[in-house]
Amino acid sequence: MKNIYLFLLADLVGVEIALGAFVAPVIFFPQKLIGEGVLTHFQSGIMMTQIFIKYNYVLLGISALAFAYEAASLRGKESFGVRISGFMLSFINLSLALLFVFYFTDFIVAAQAAGQDATIGNAEFDAMHKASEWAMKMMMIAQTALFFLRSYKKLKAQAE
Repeated sequence: MKNIYLFLLADLVGVEIALGAFVAPVIFFPQKLIGEGVLTHFQSGIMMTQIFIKYNYVLLGISALAFAYEAASLRGKESFGVRISGFMLSFINLSLALLFVFYFTDFIVAAQAAGQDATIGNAEFDAMHKASEWAMKMMMIAQTALFFLRSYKKLKAQAE
């Protein structure tokens, strides 16, 4: 179970890196590849939102699994510090995932439904979008810390 858990955590971080580093630049700047007049920034945002809506299912599933795993690990044989650290990191991750899915994504979808004026150049939208980016970065930090917290003991045992 632990190996599957670690694989899913690593997979989730990989998906998040891919979305931010590979997918978003292509979606938002297609003119660099094809030329001008391909998609407006608003259309690119709608496409990216649809990708994130699908990603949200994976995010919630793995975040809930991580929380359940770490909650069950509270009764484990590891040191109390490792157990409580894992639980708190998974709690932070799940909280941010719920915030990202049910607050930020909902806001962005509603703003896009209101039209281009509600998104492009809108200070409230820009602030909310920036906050969602920070939530994503904090989730990635928590997920990476969870991965290394749980894999450290295994790596240490292999080194000895």
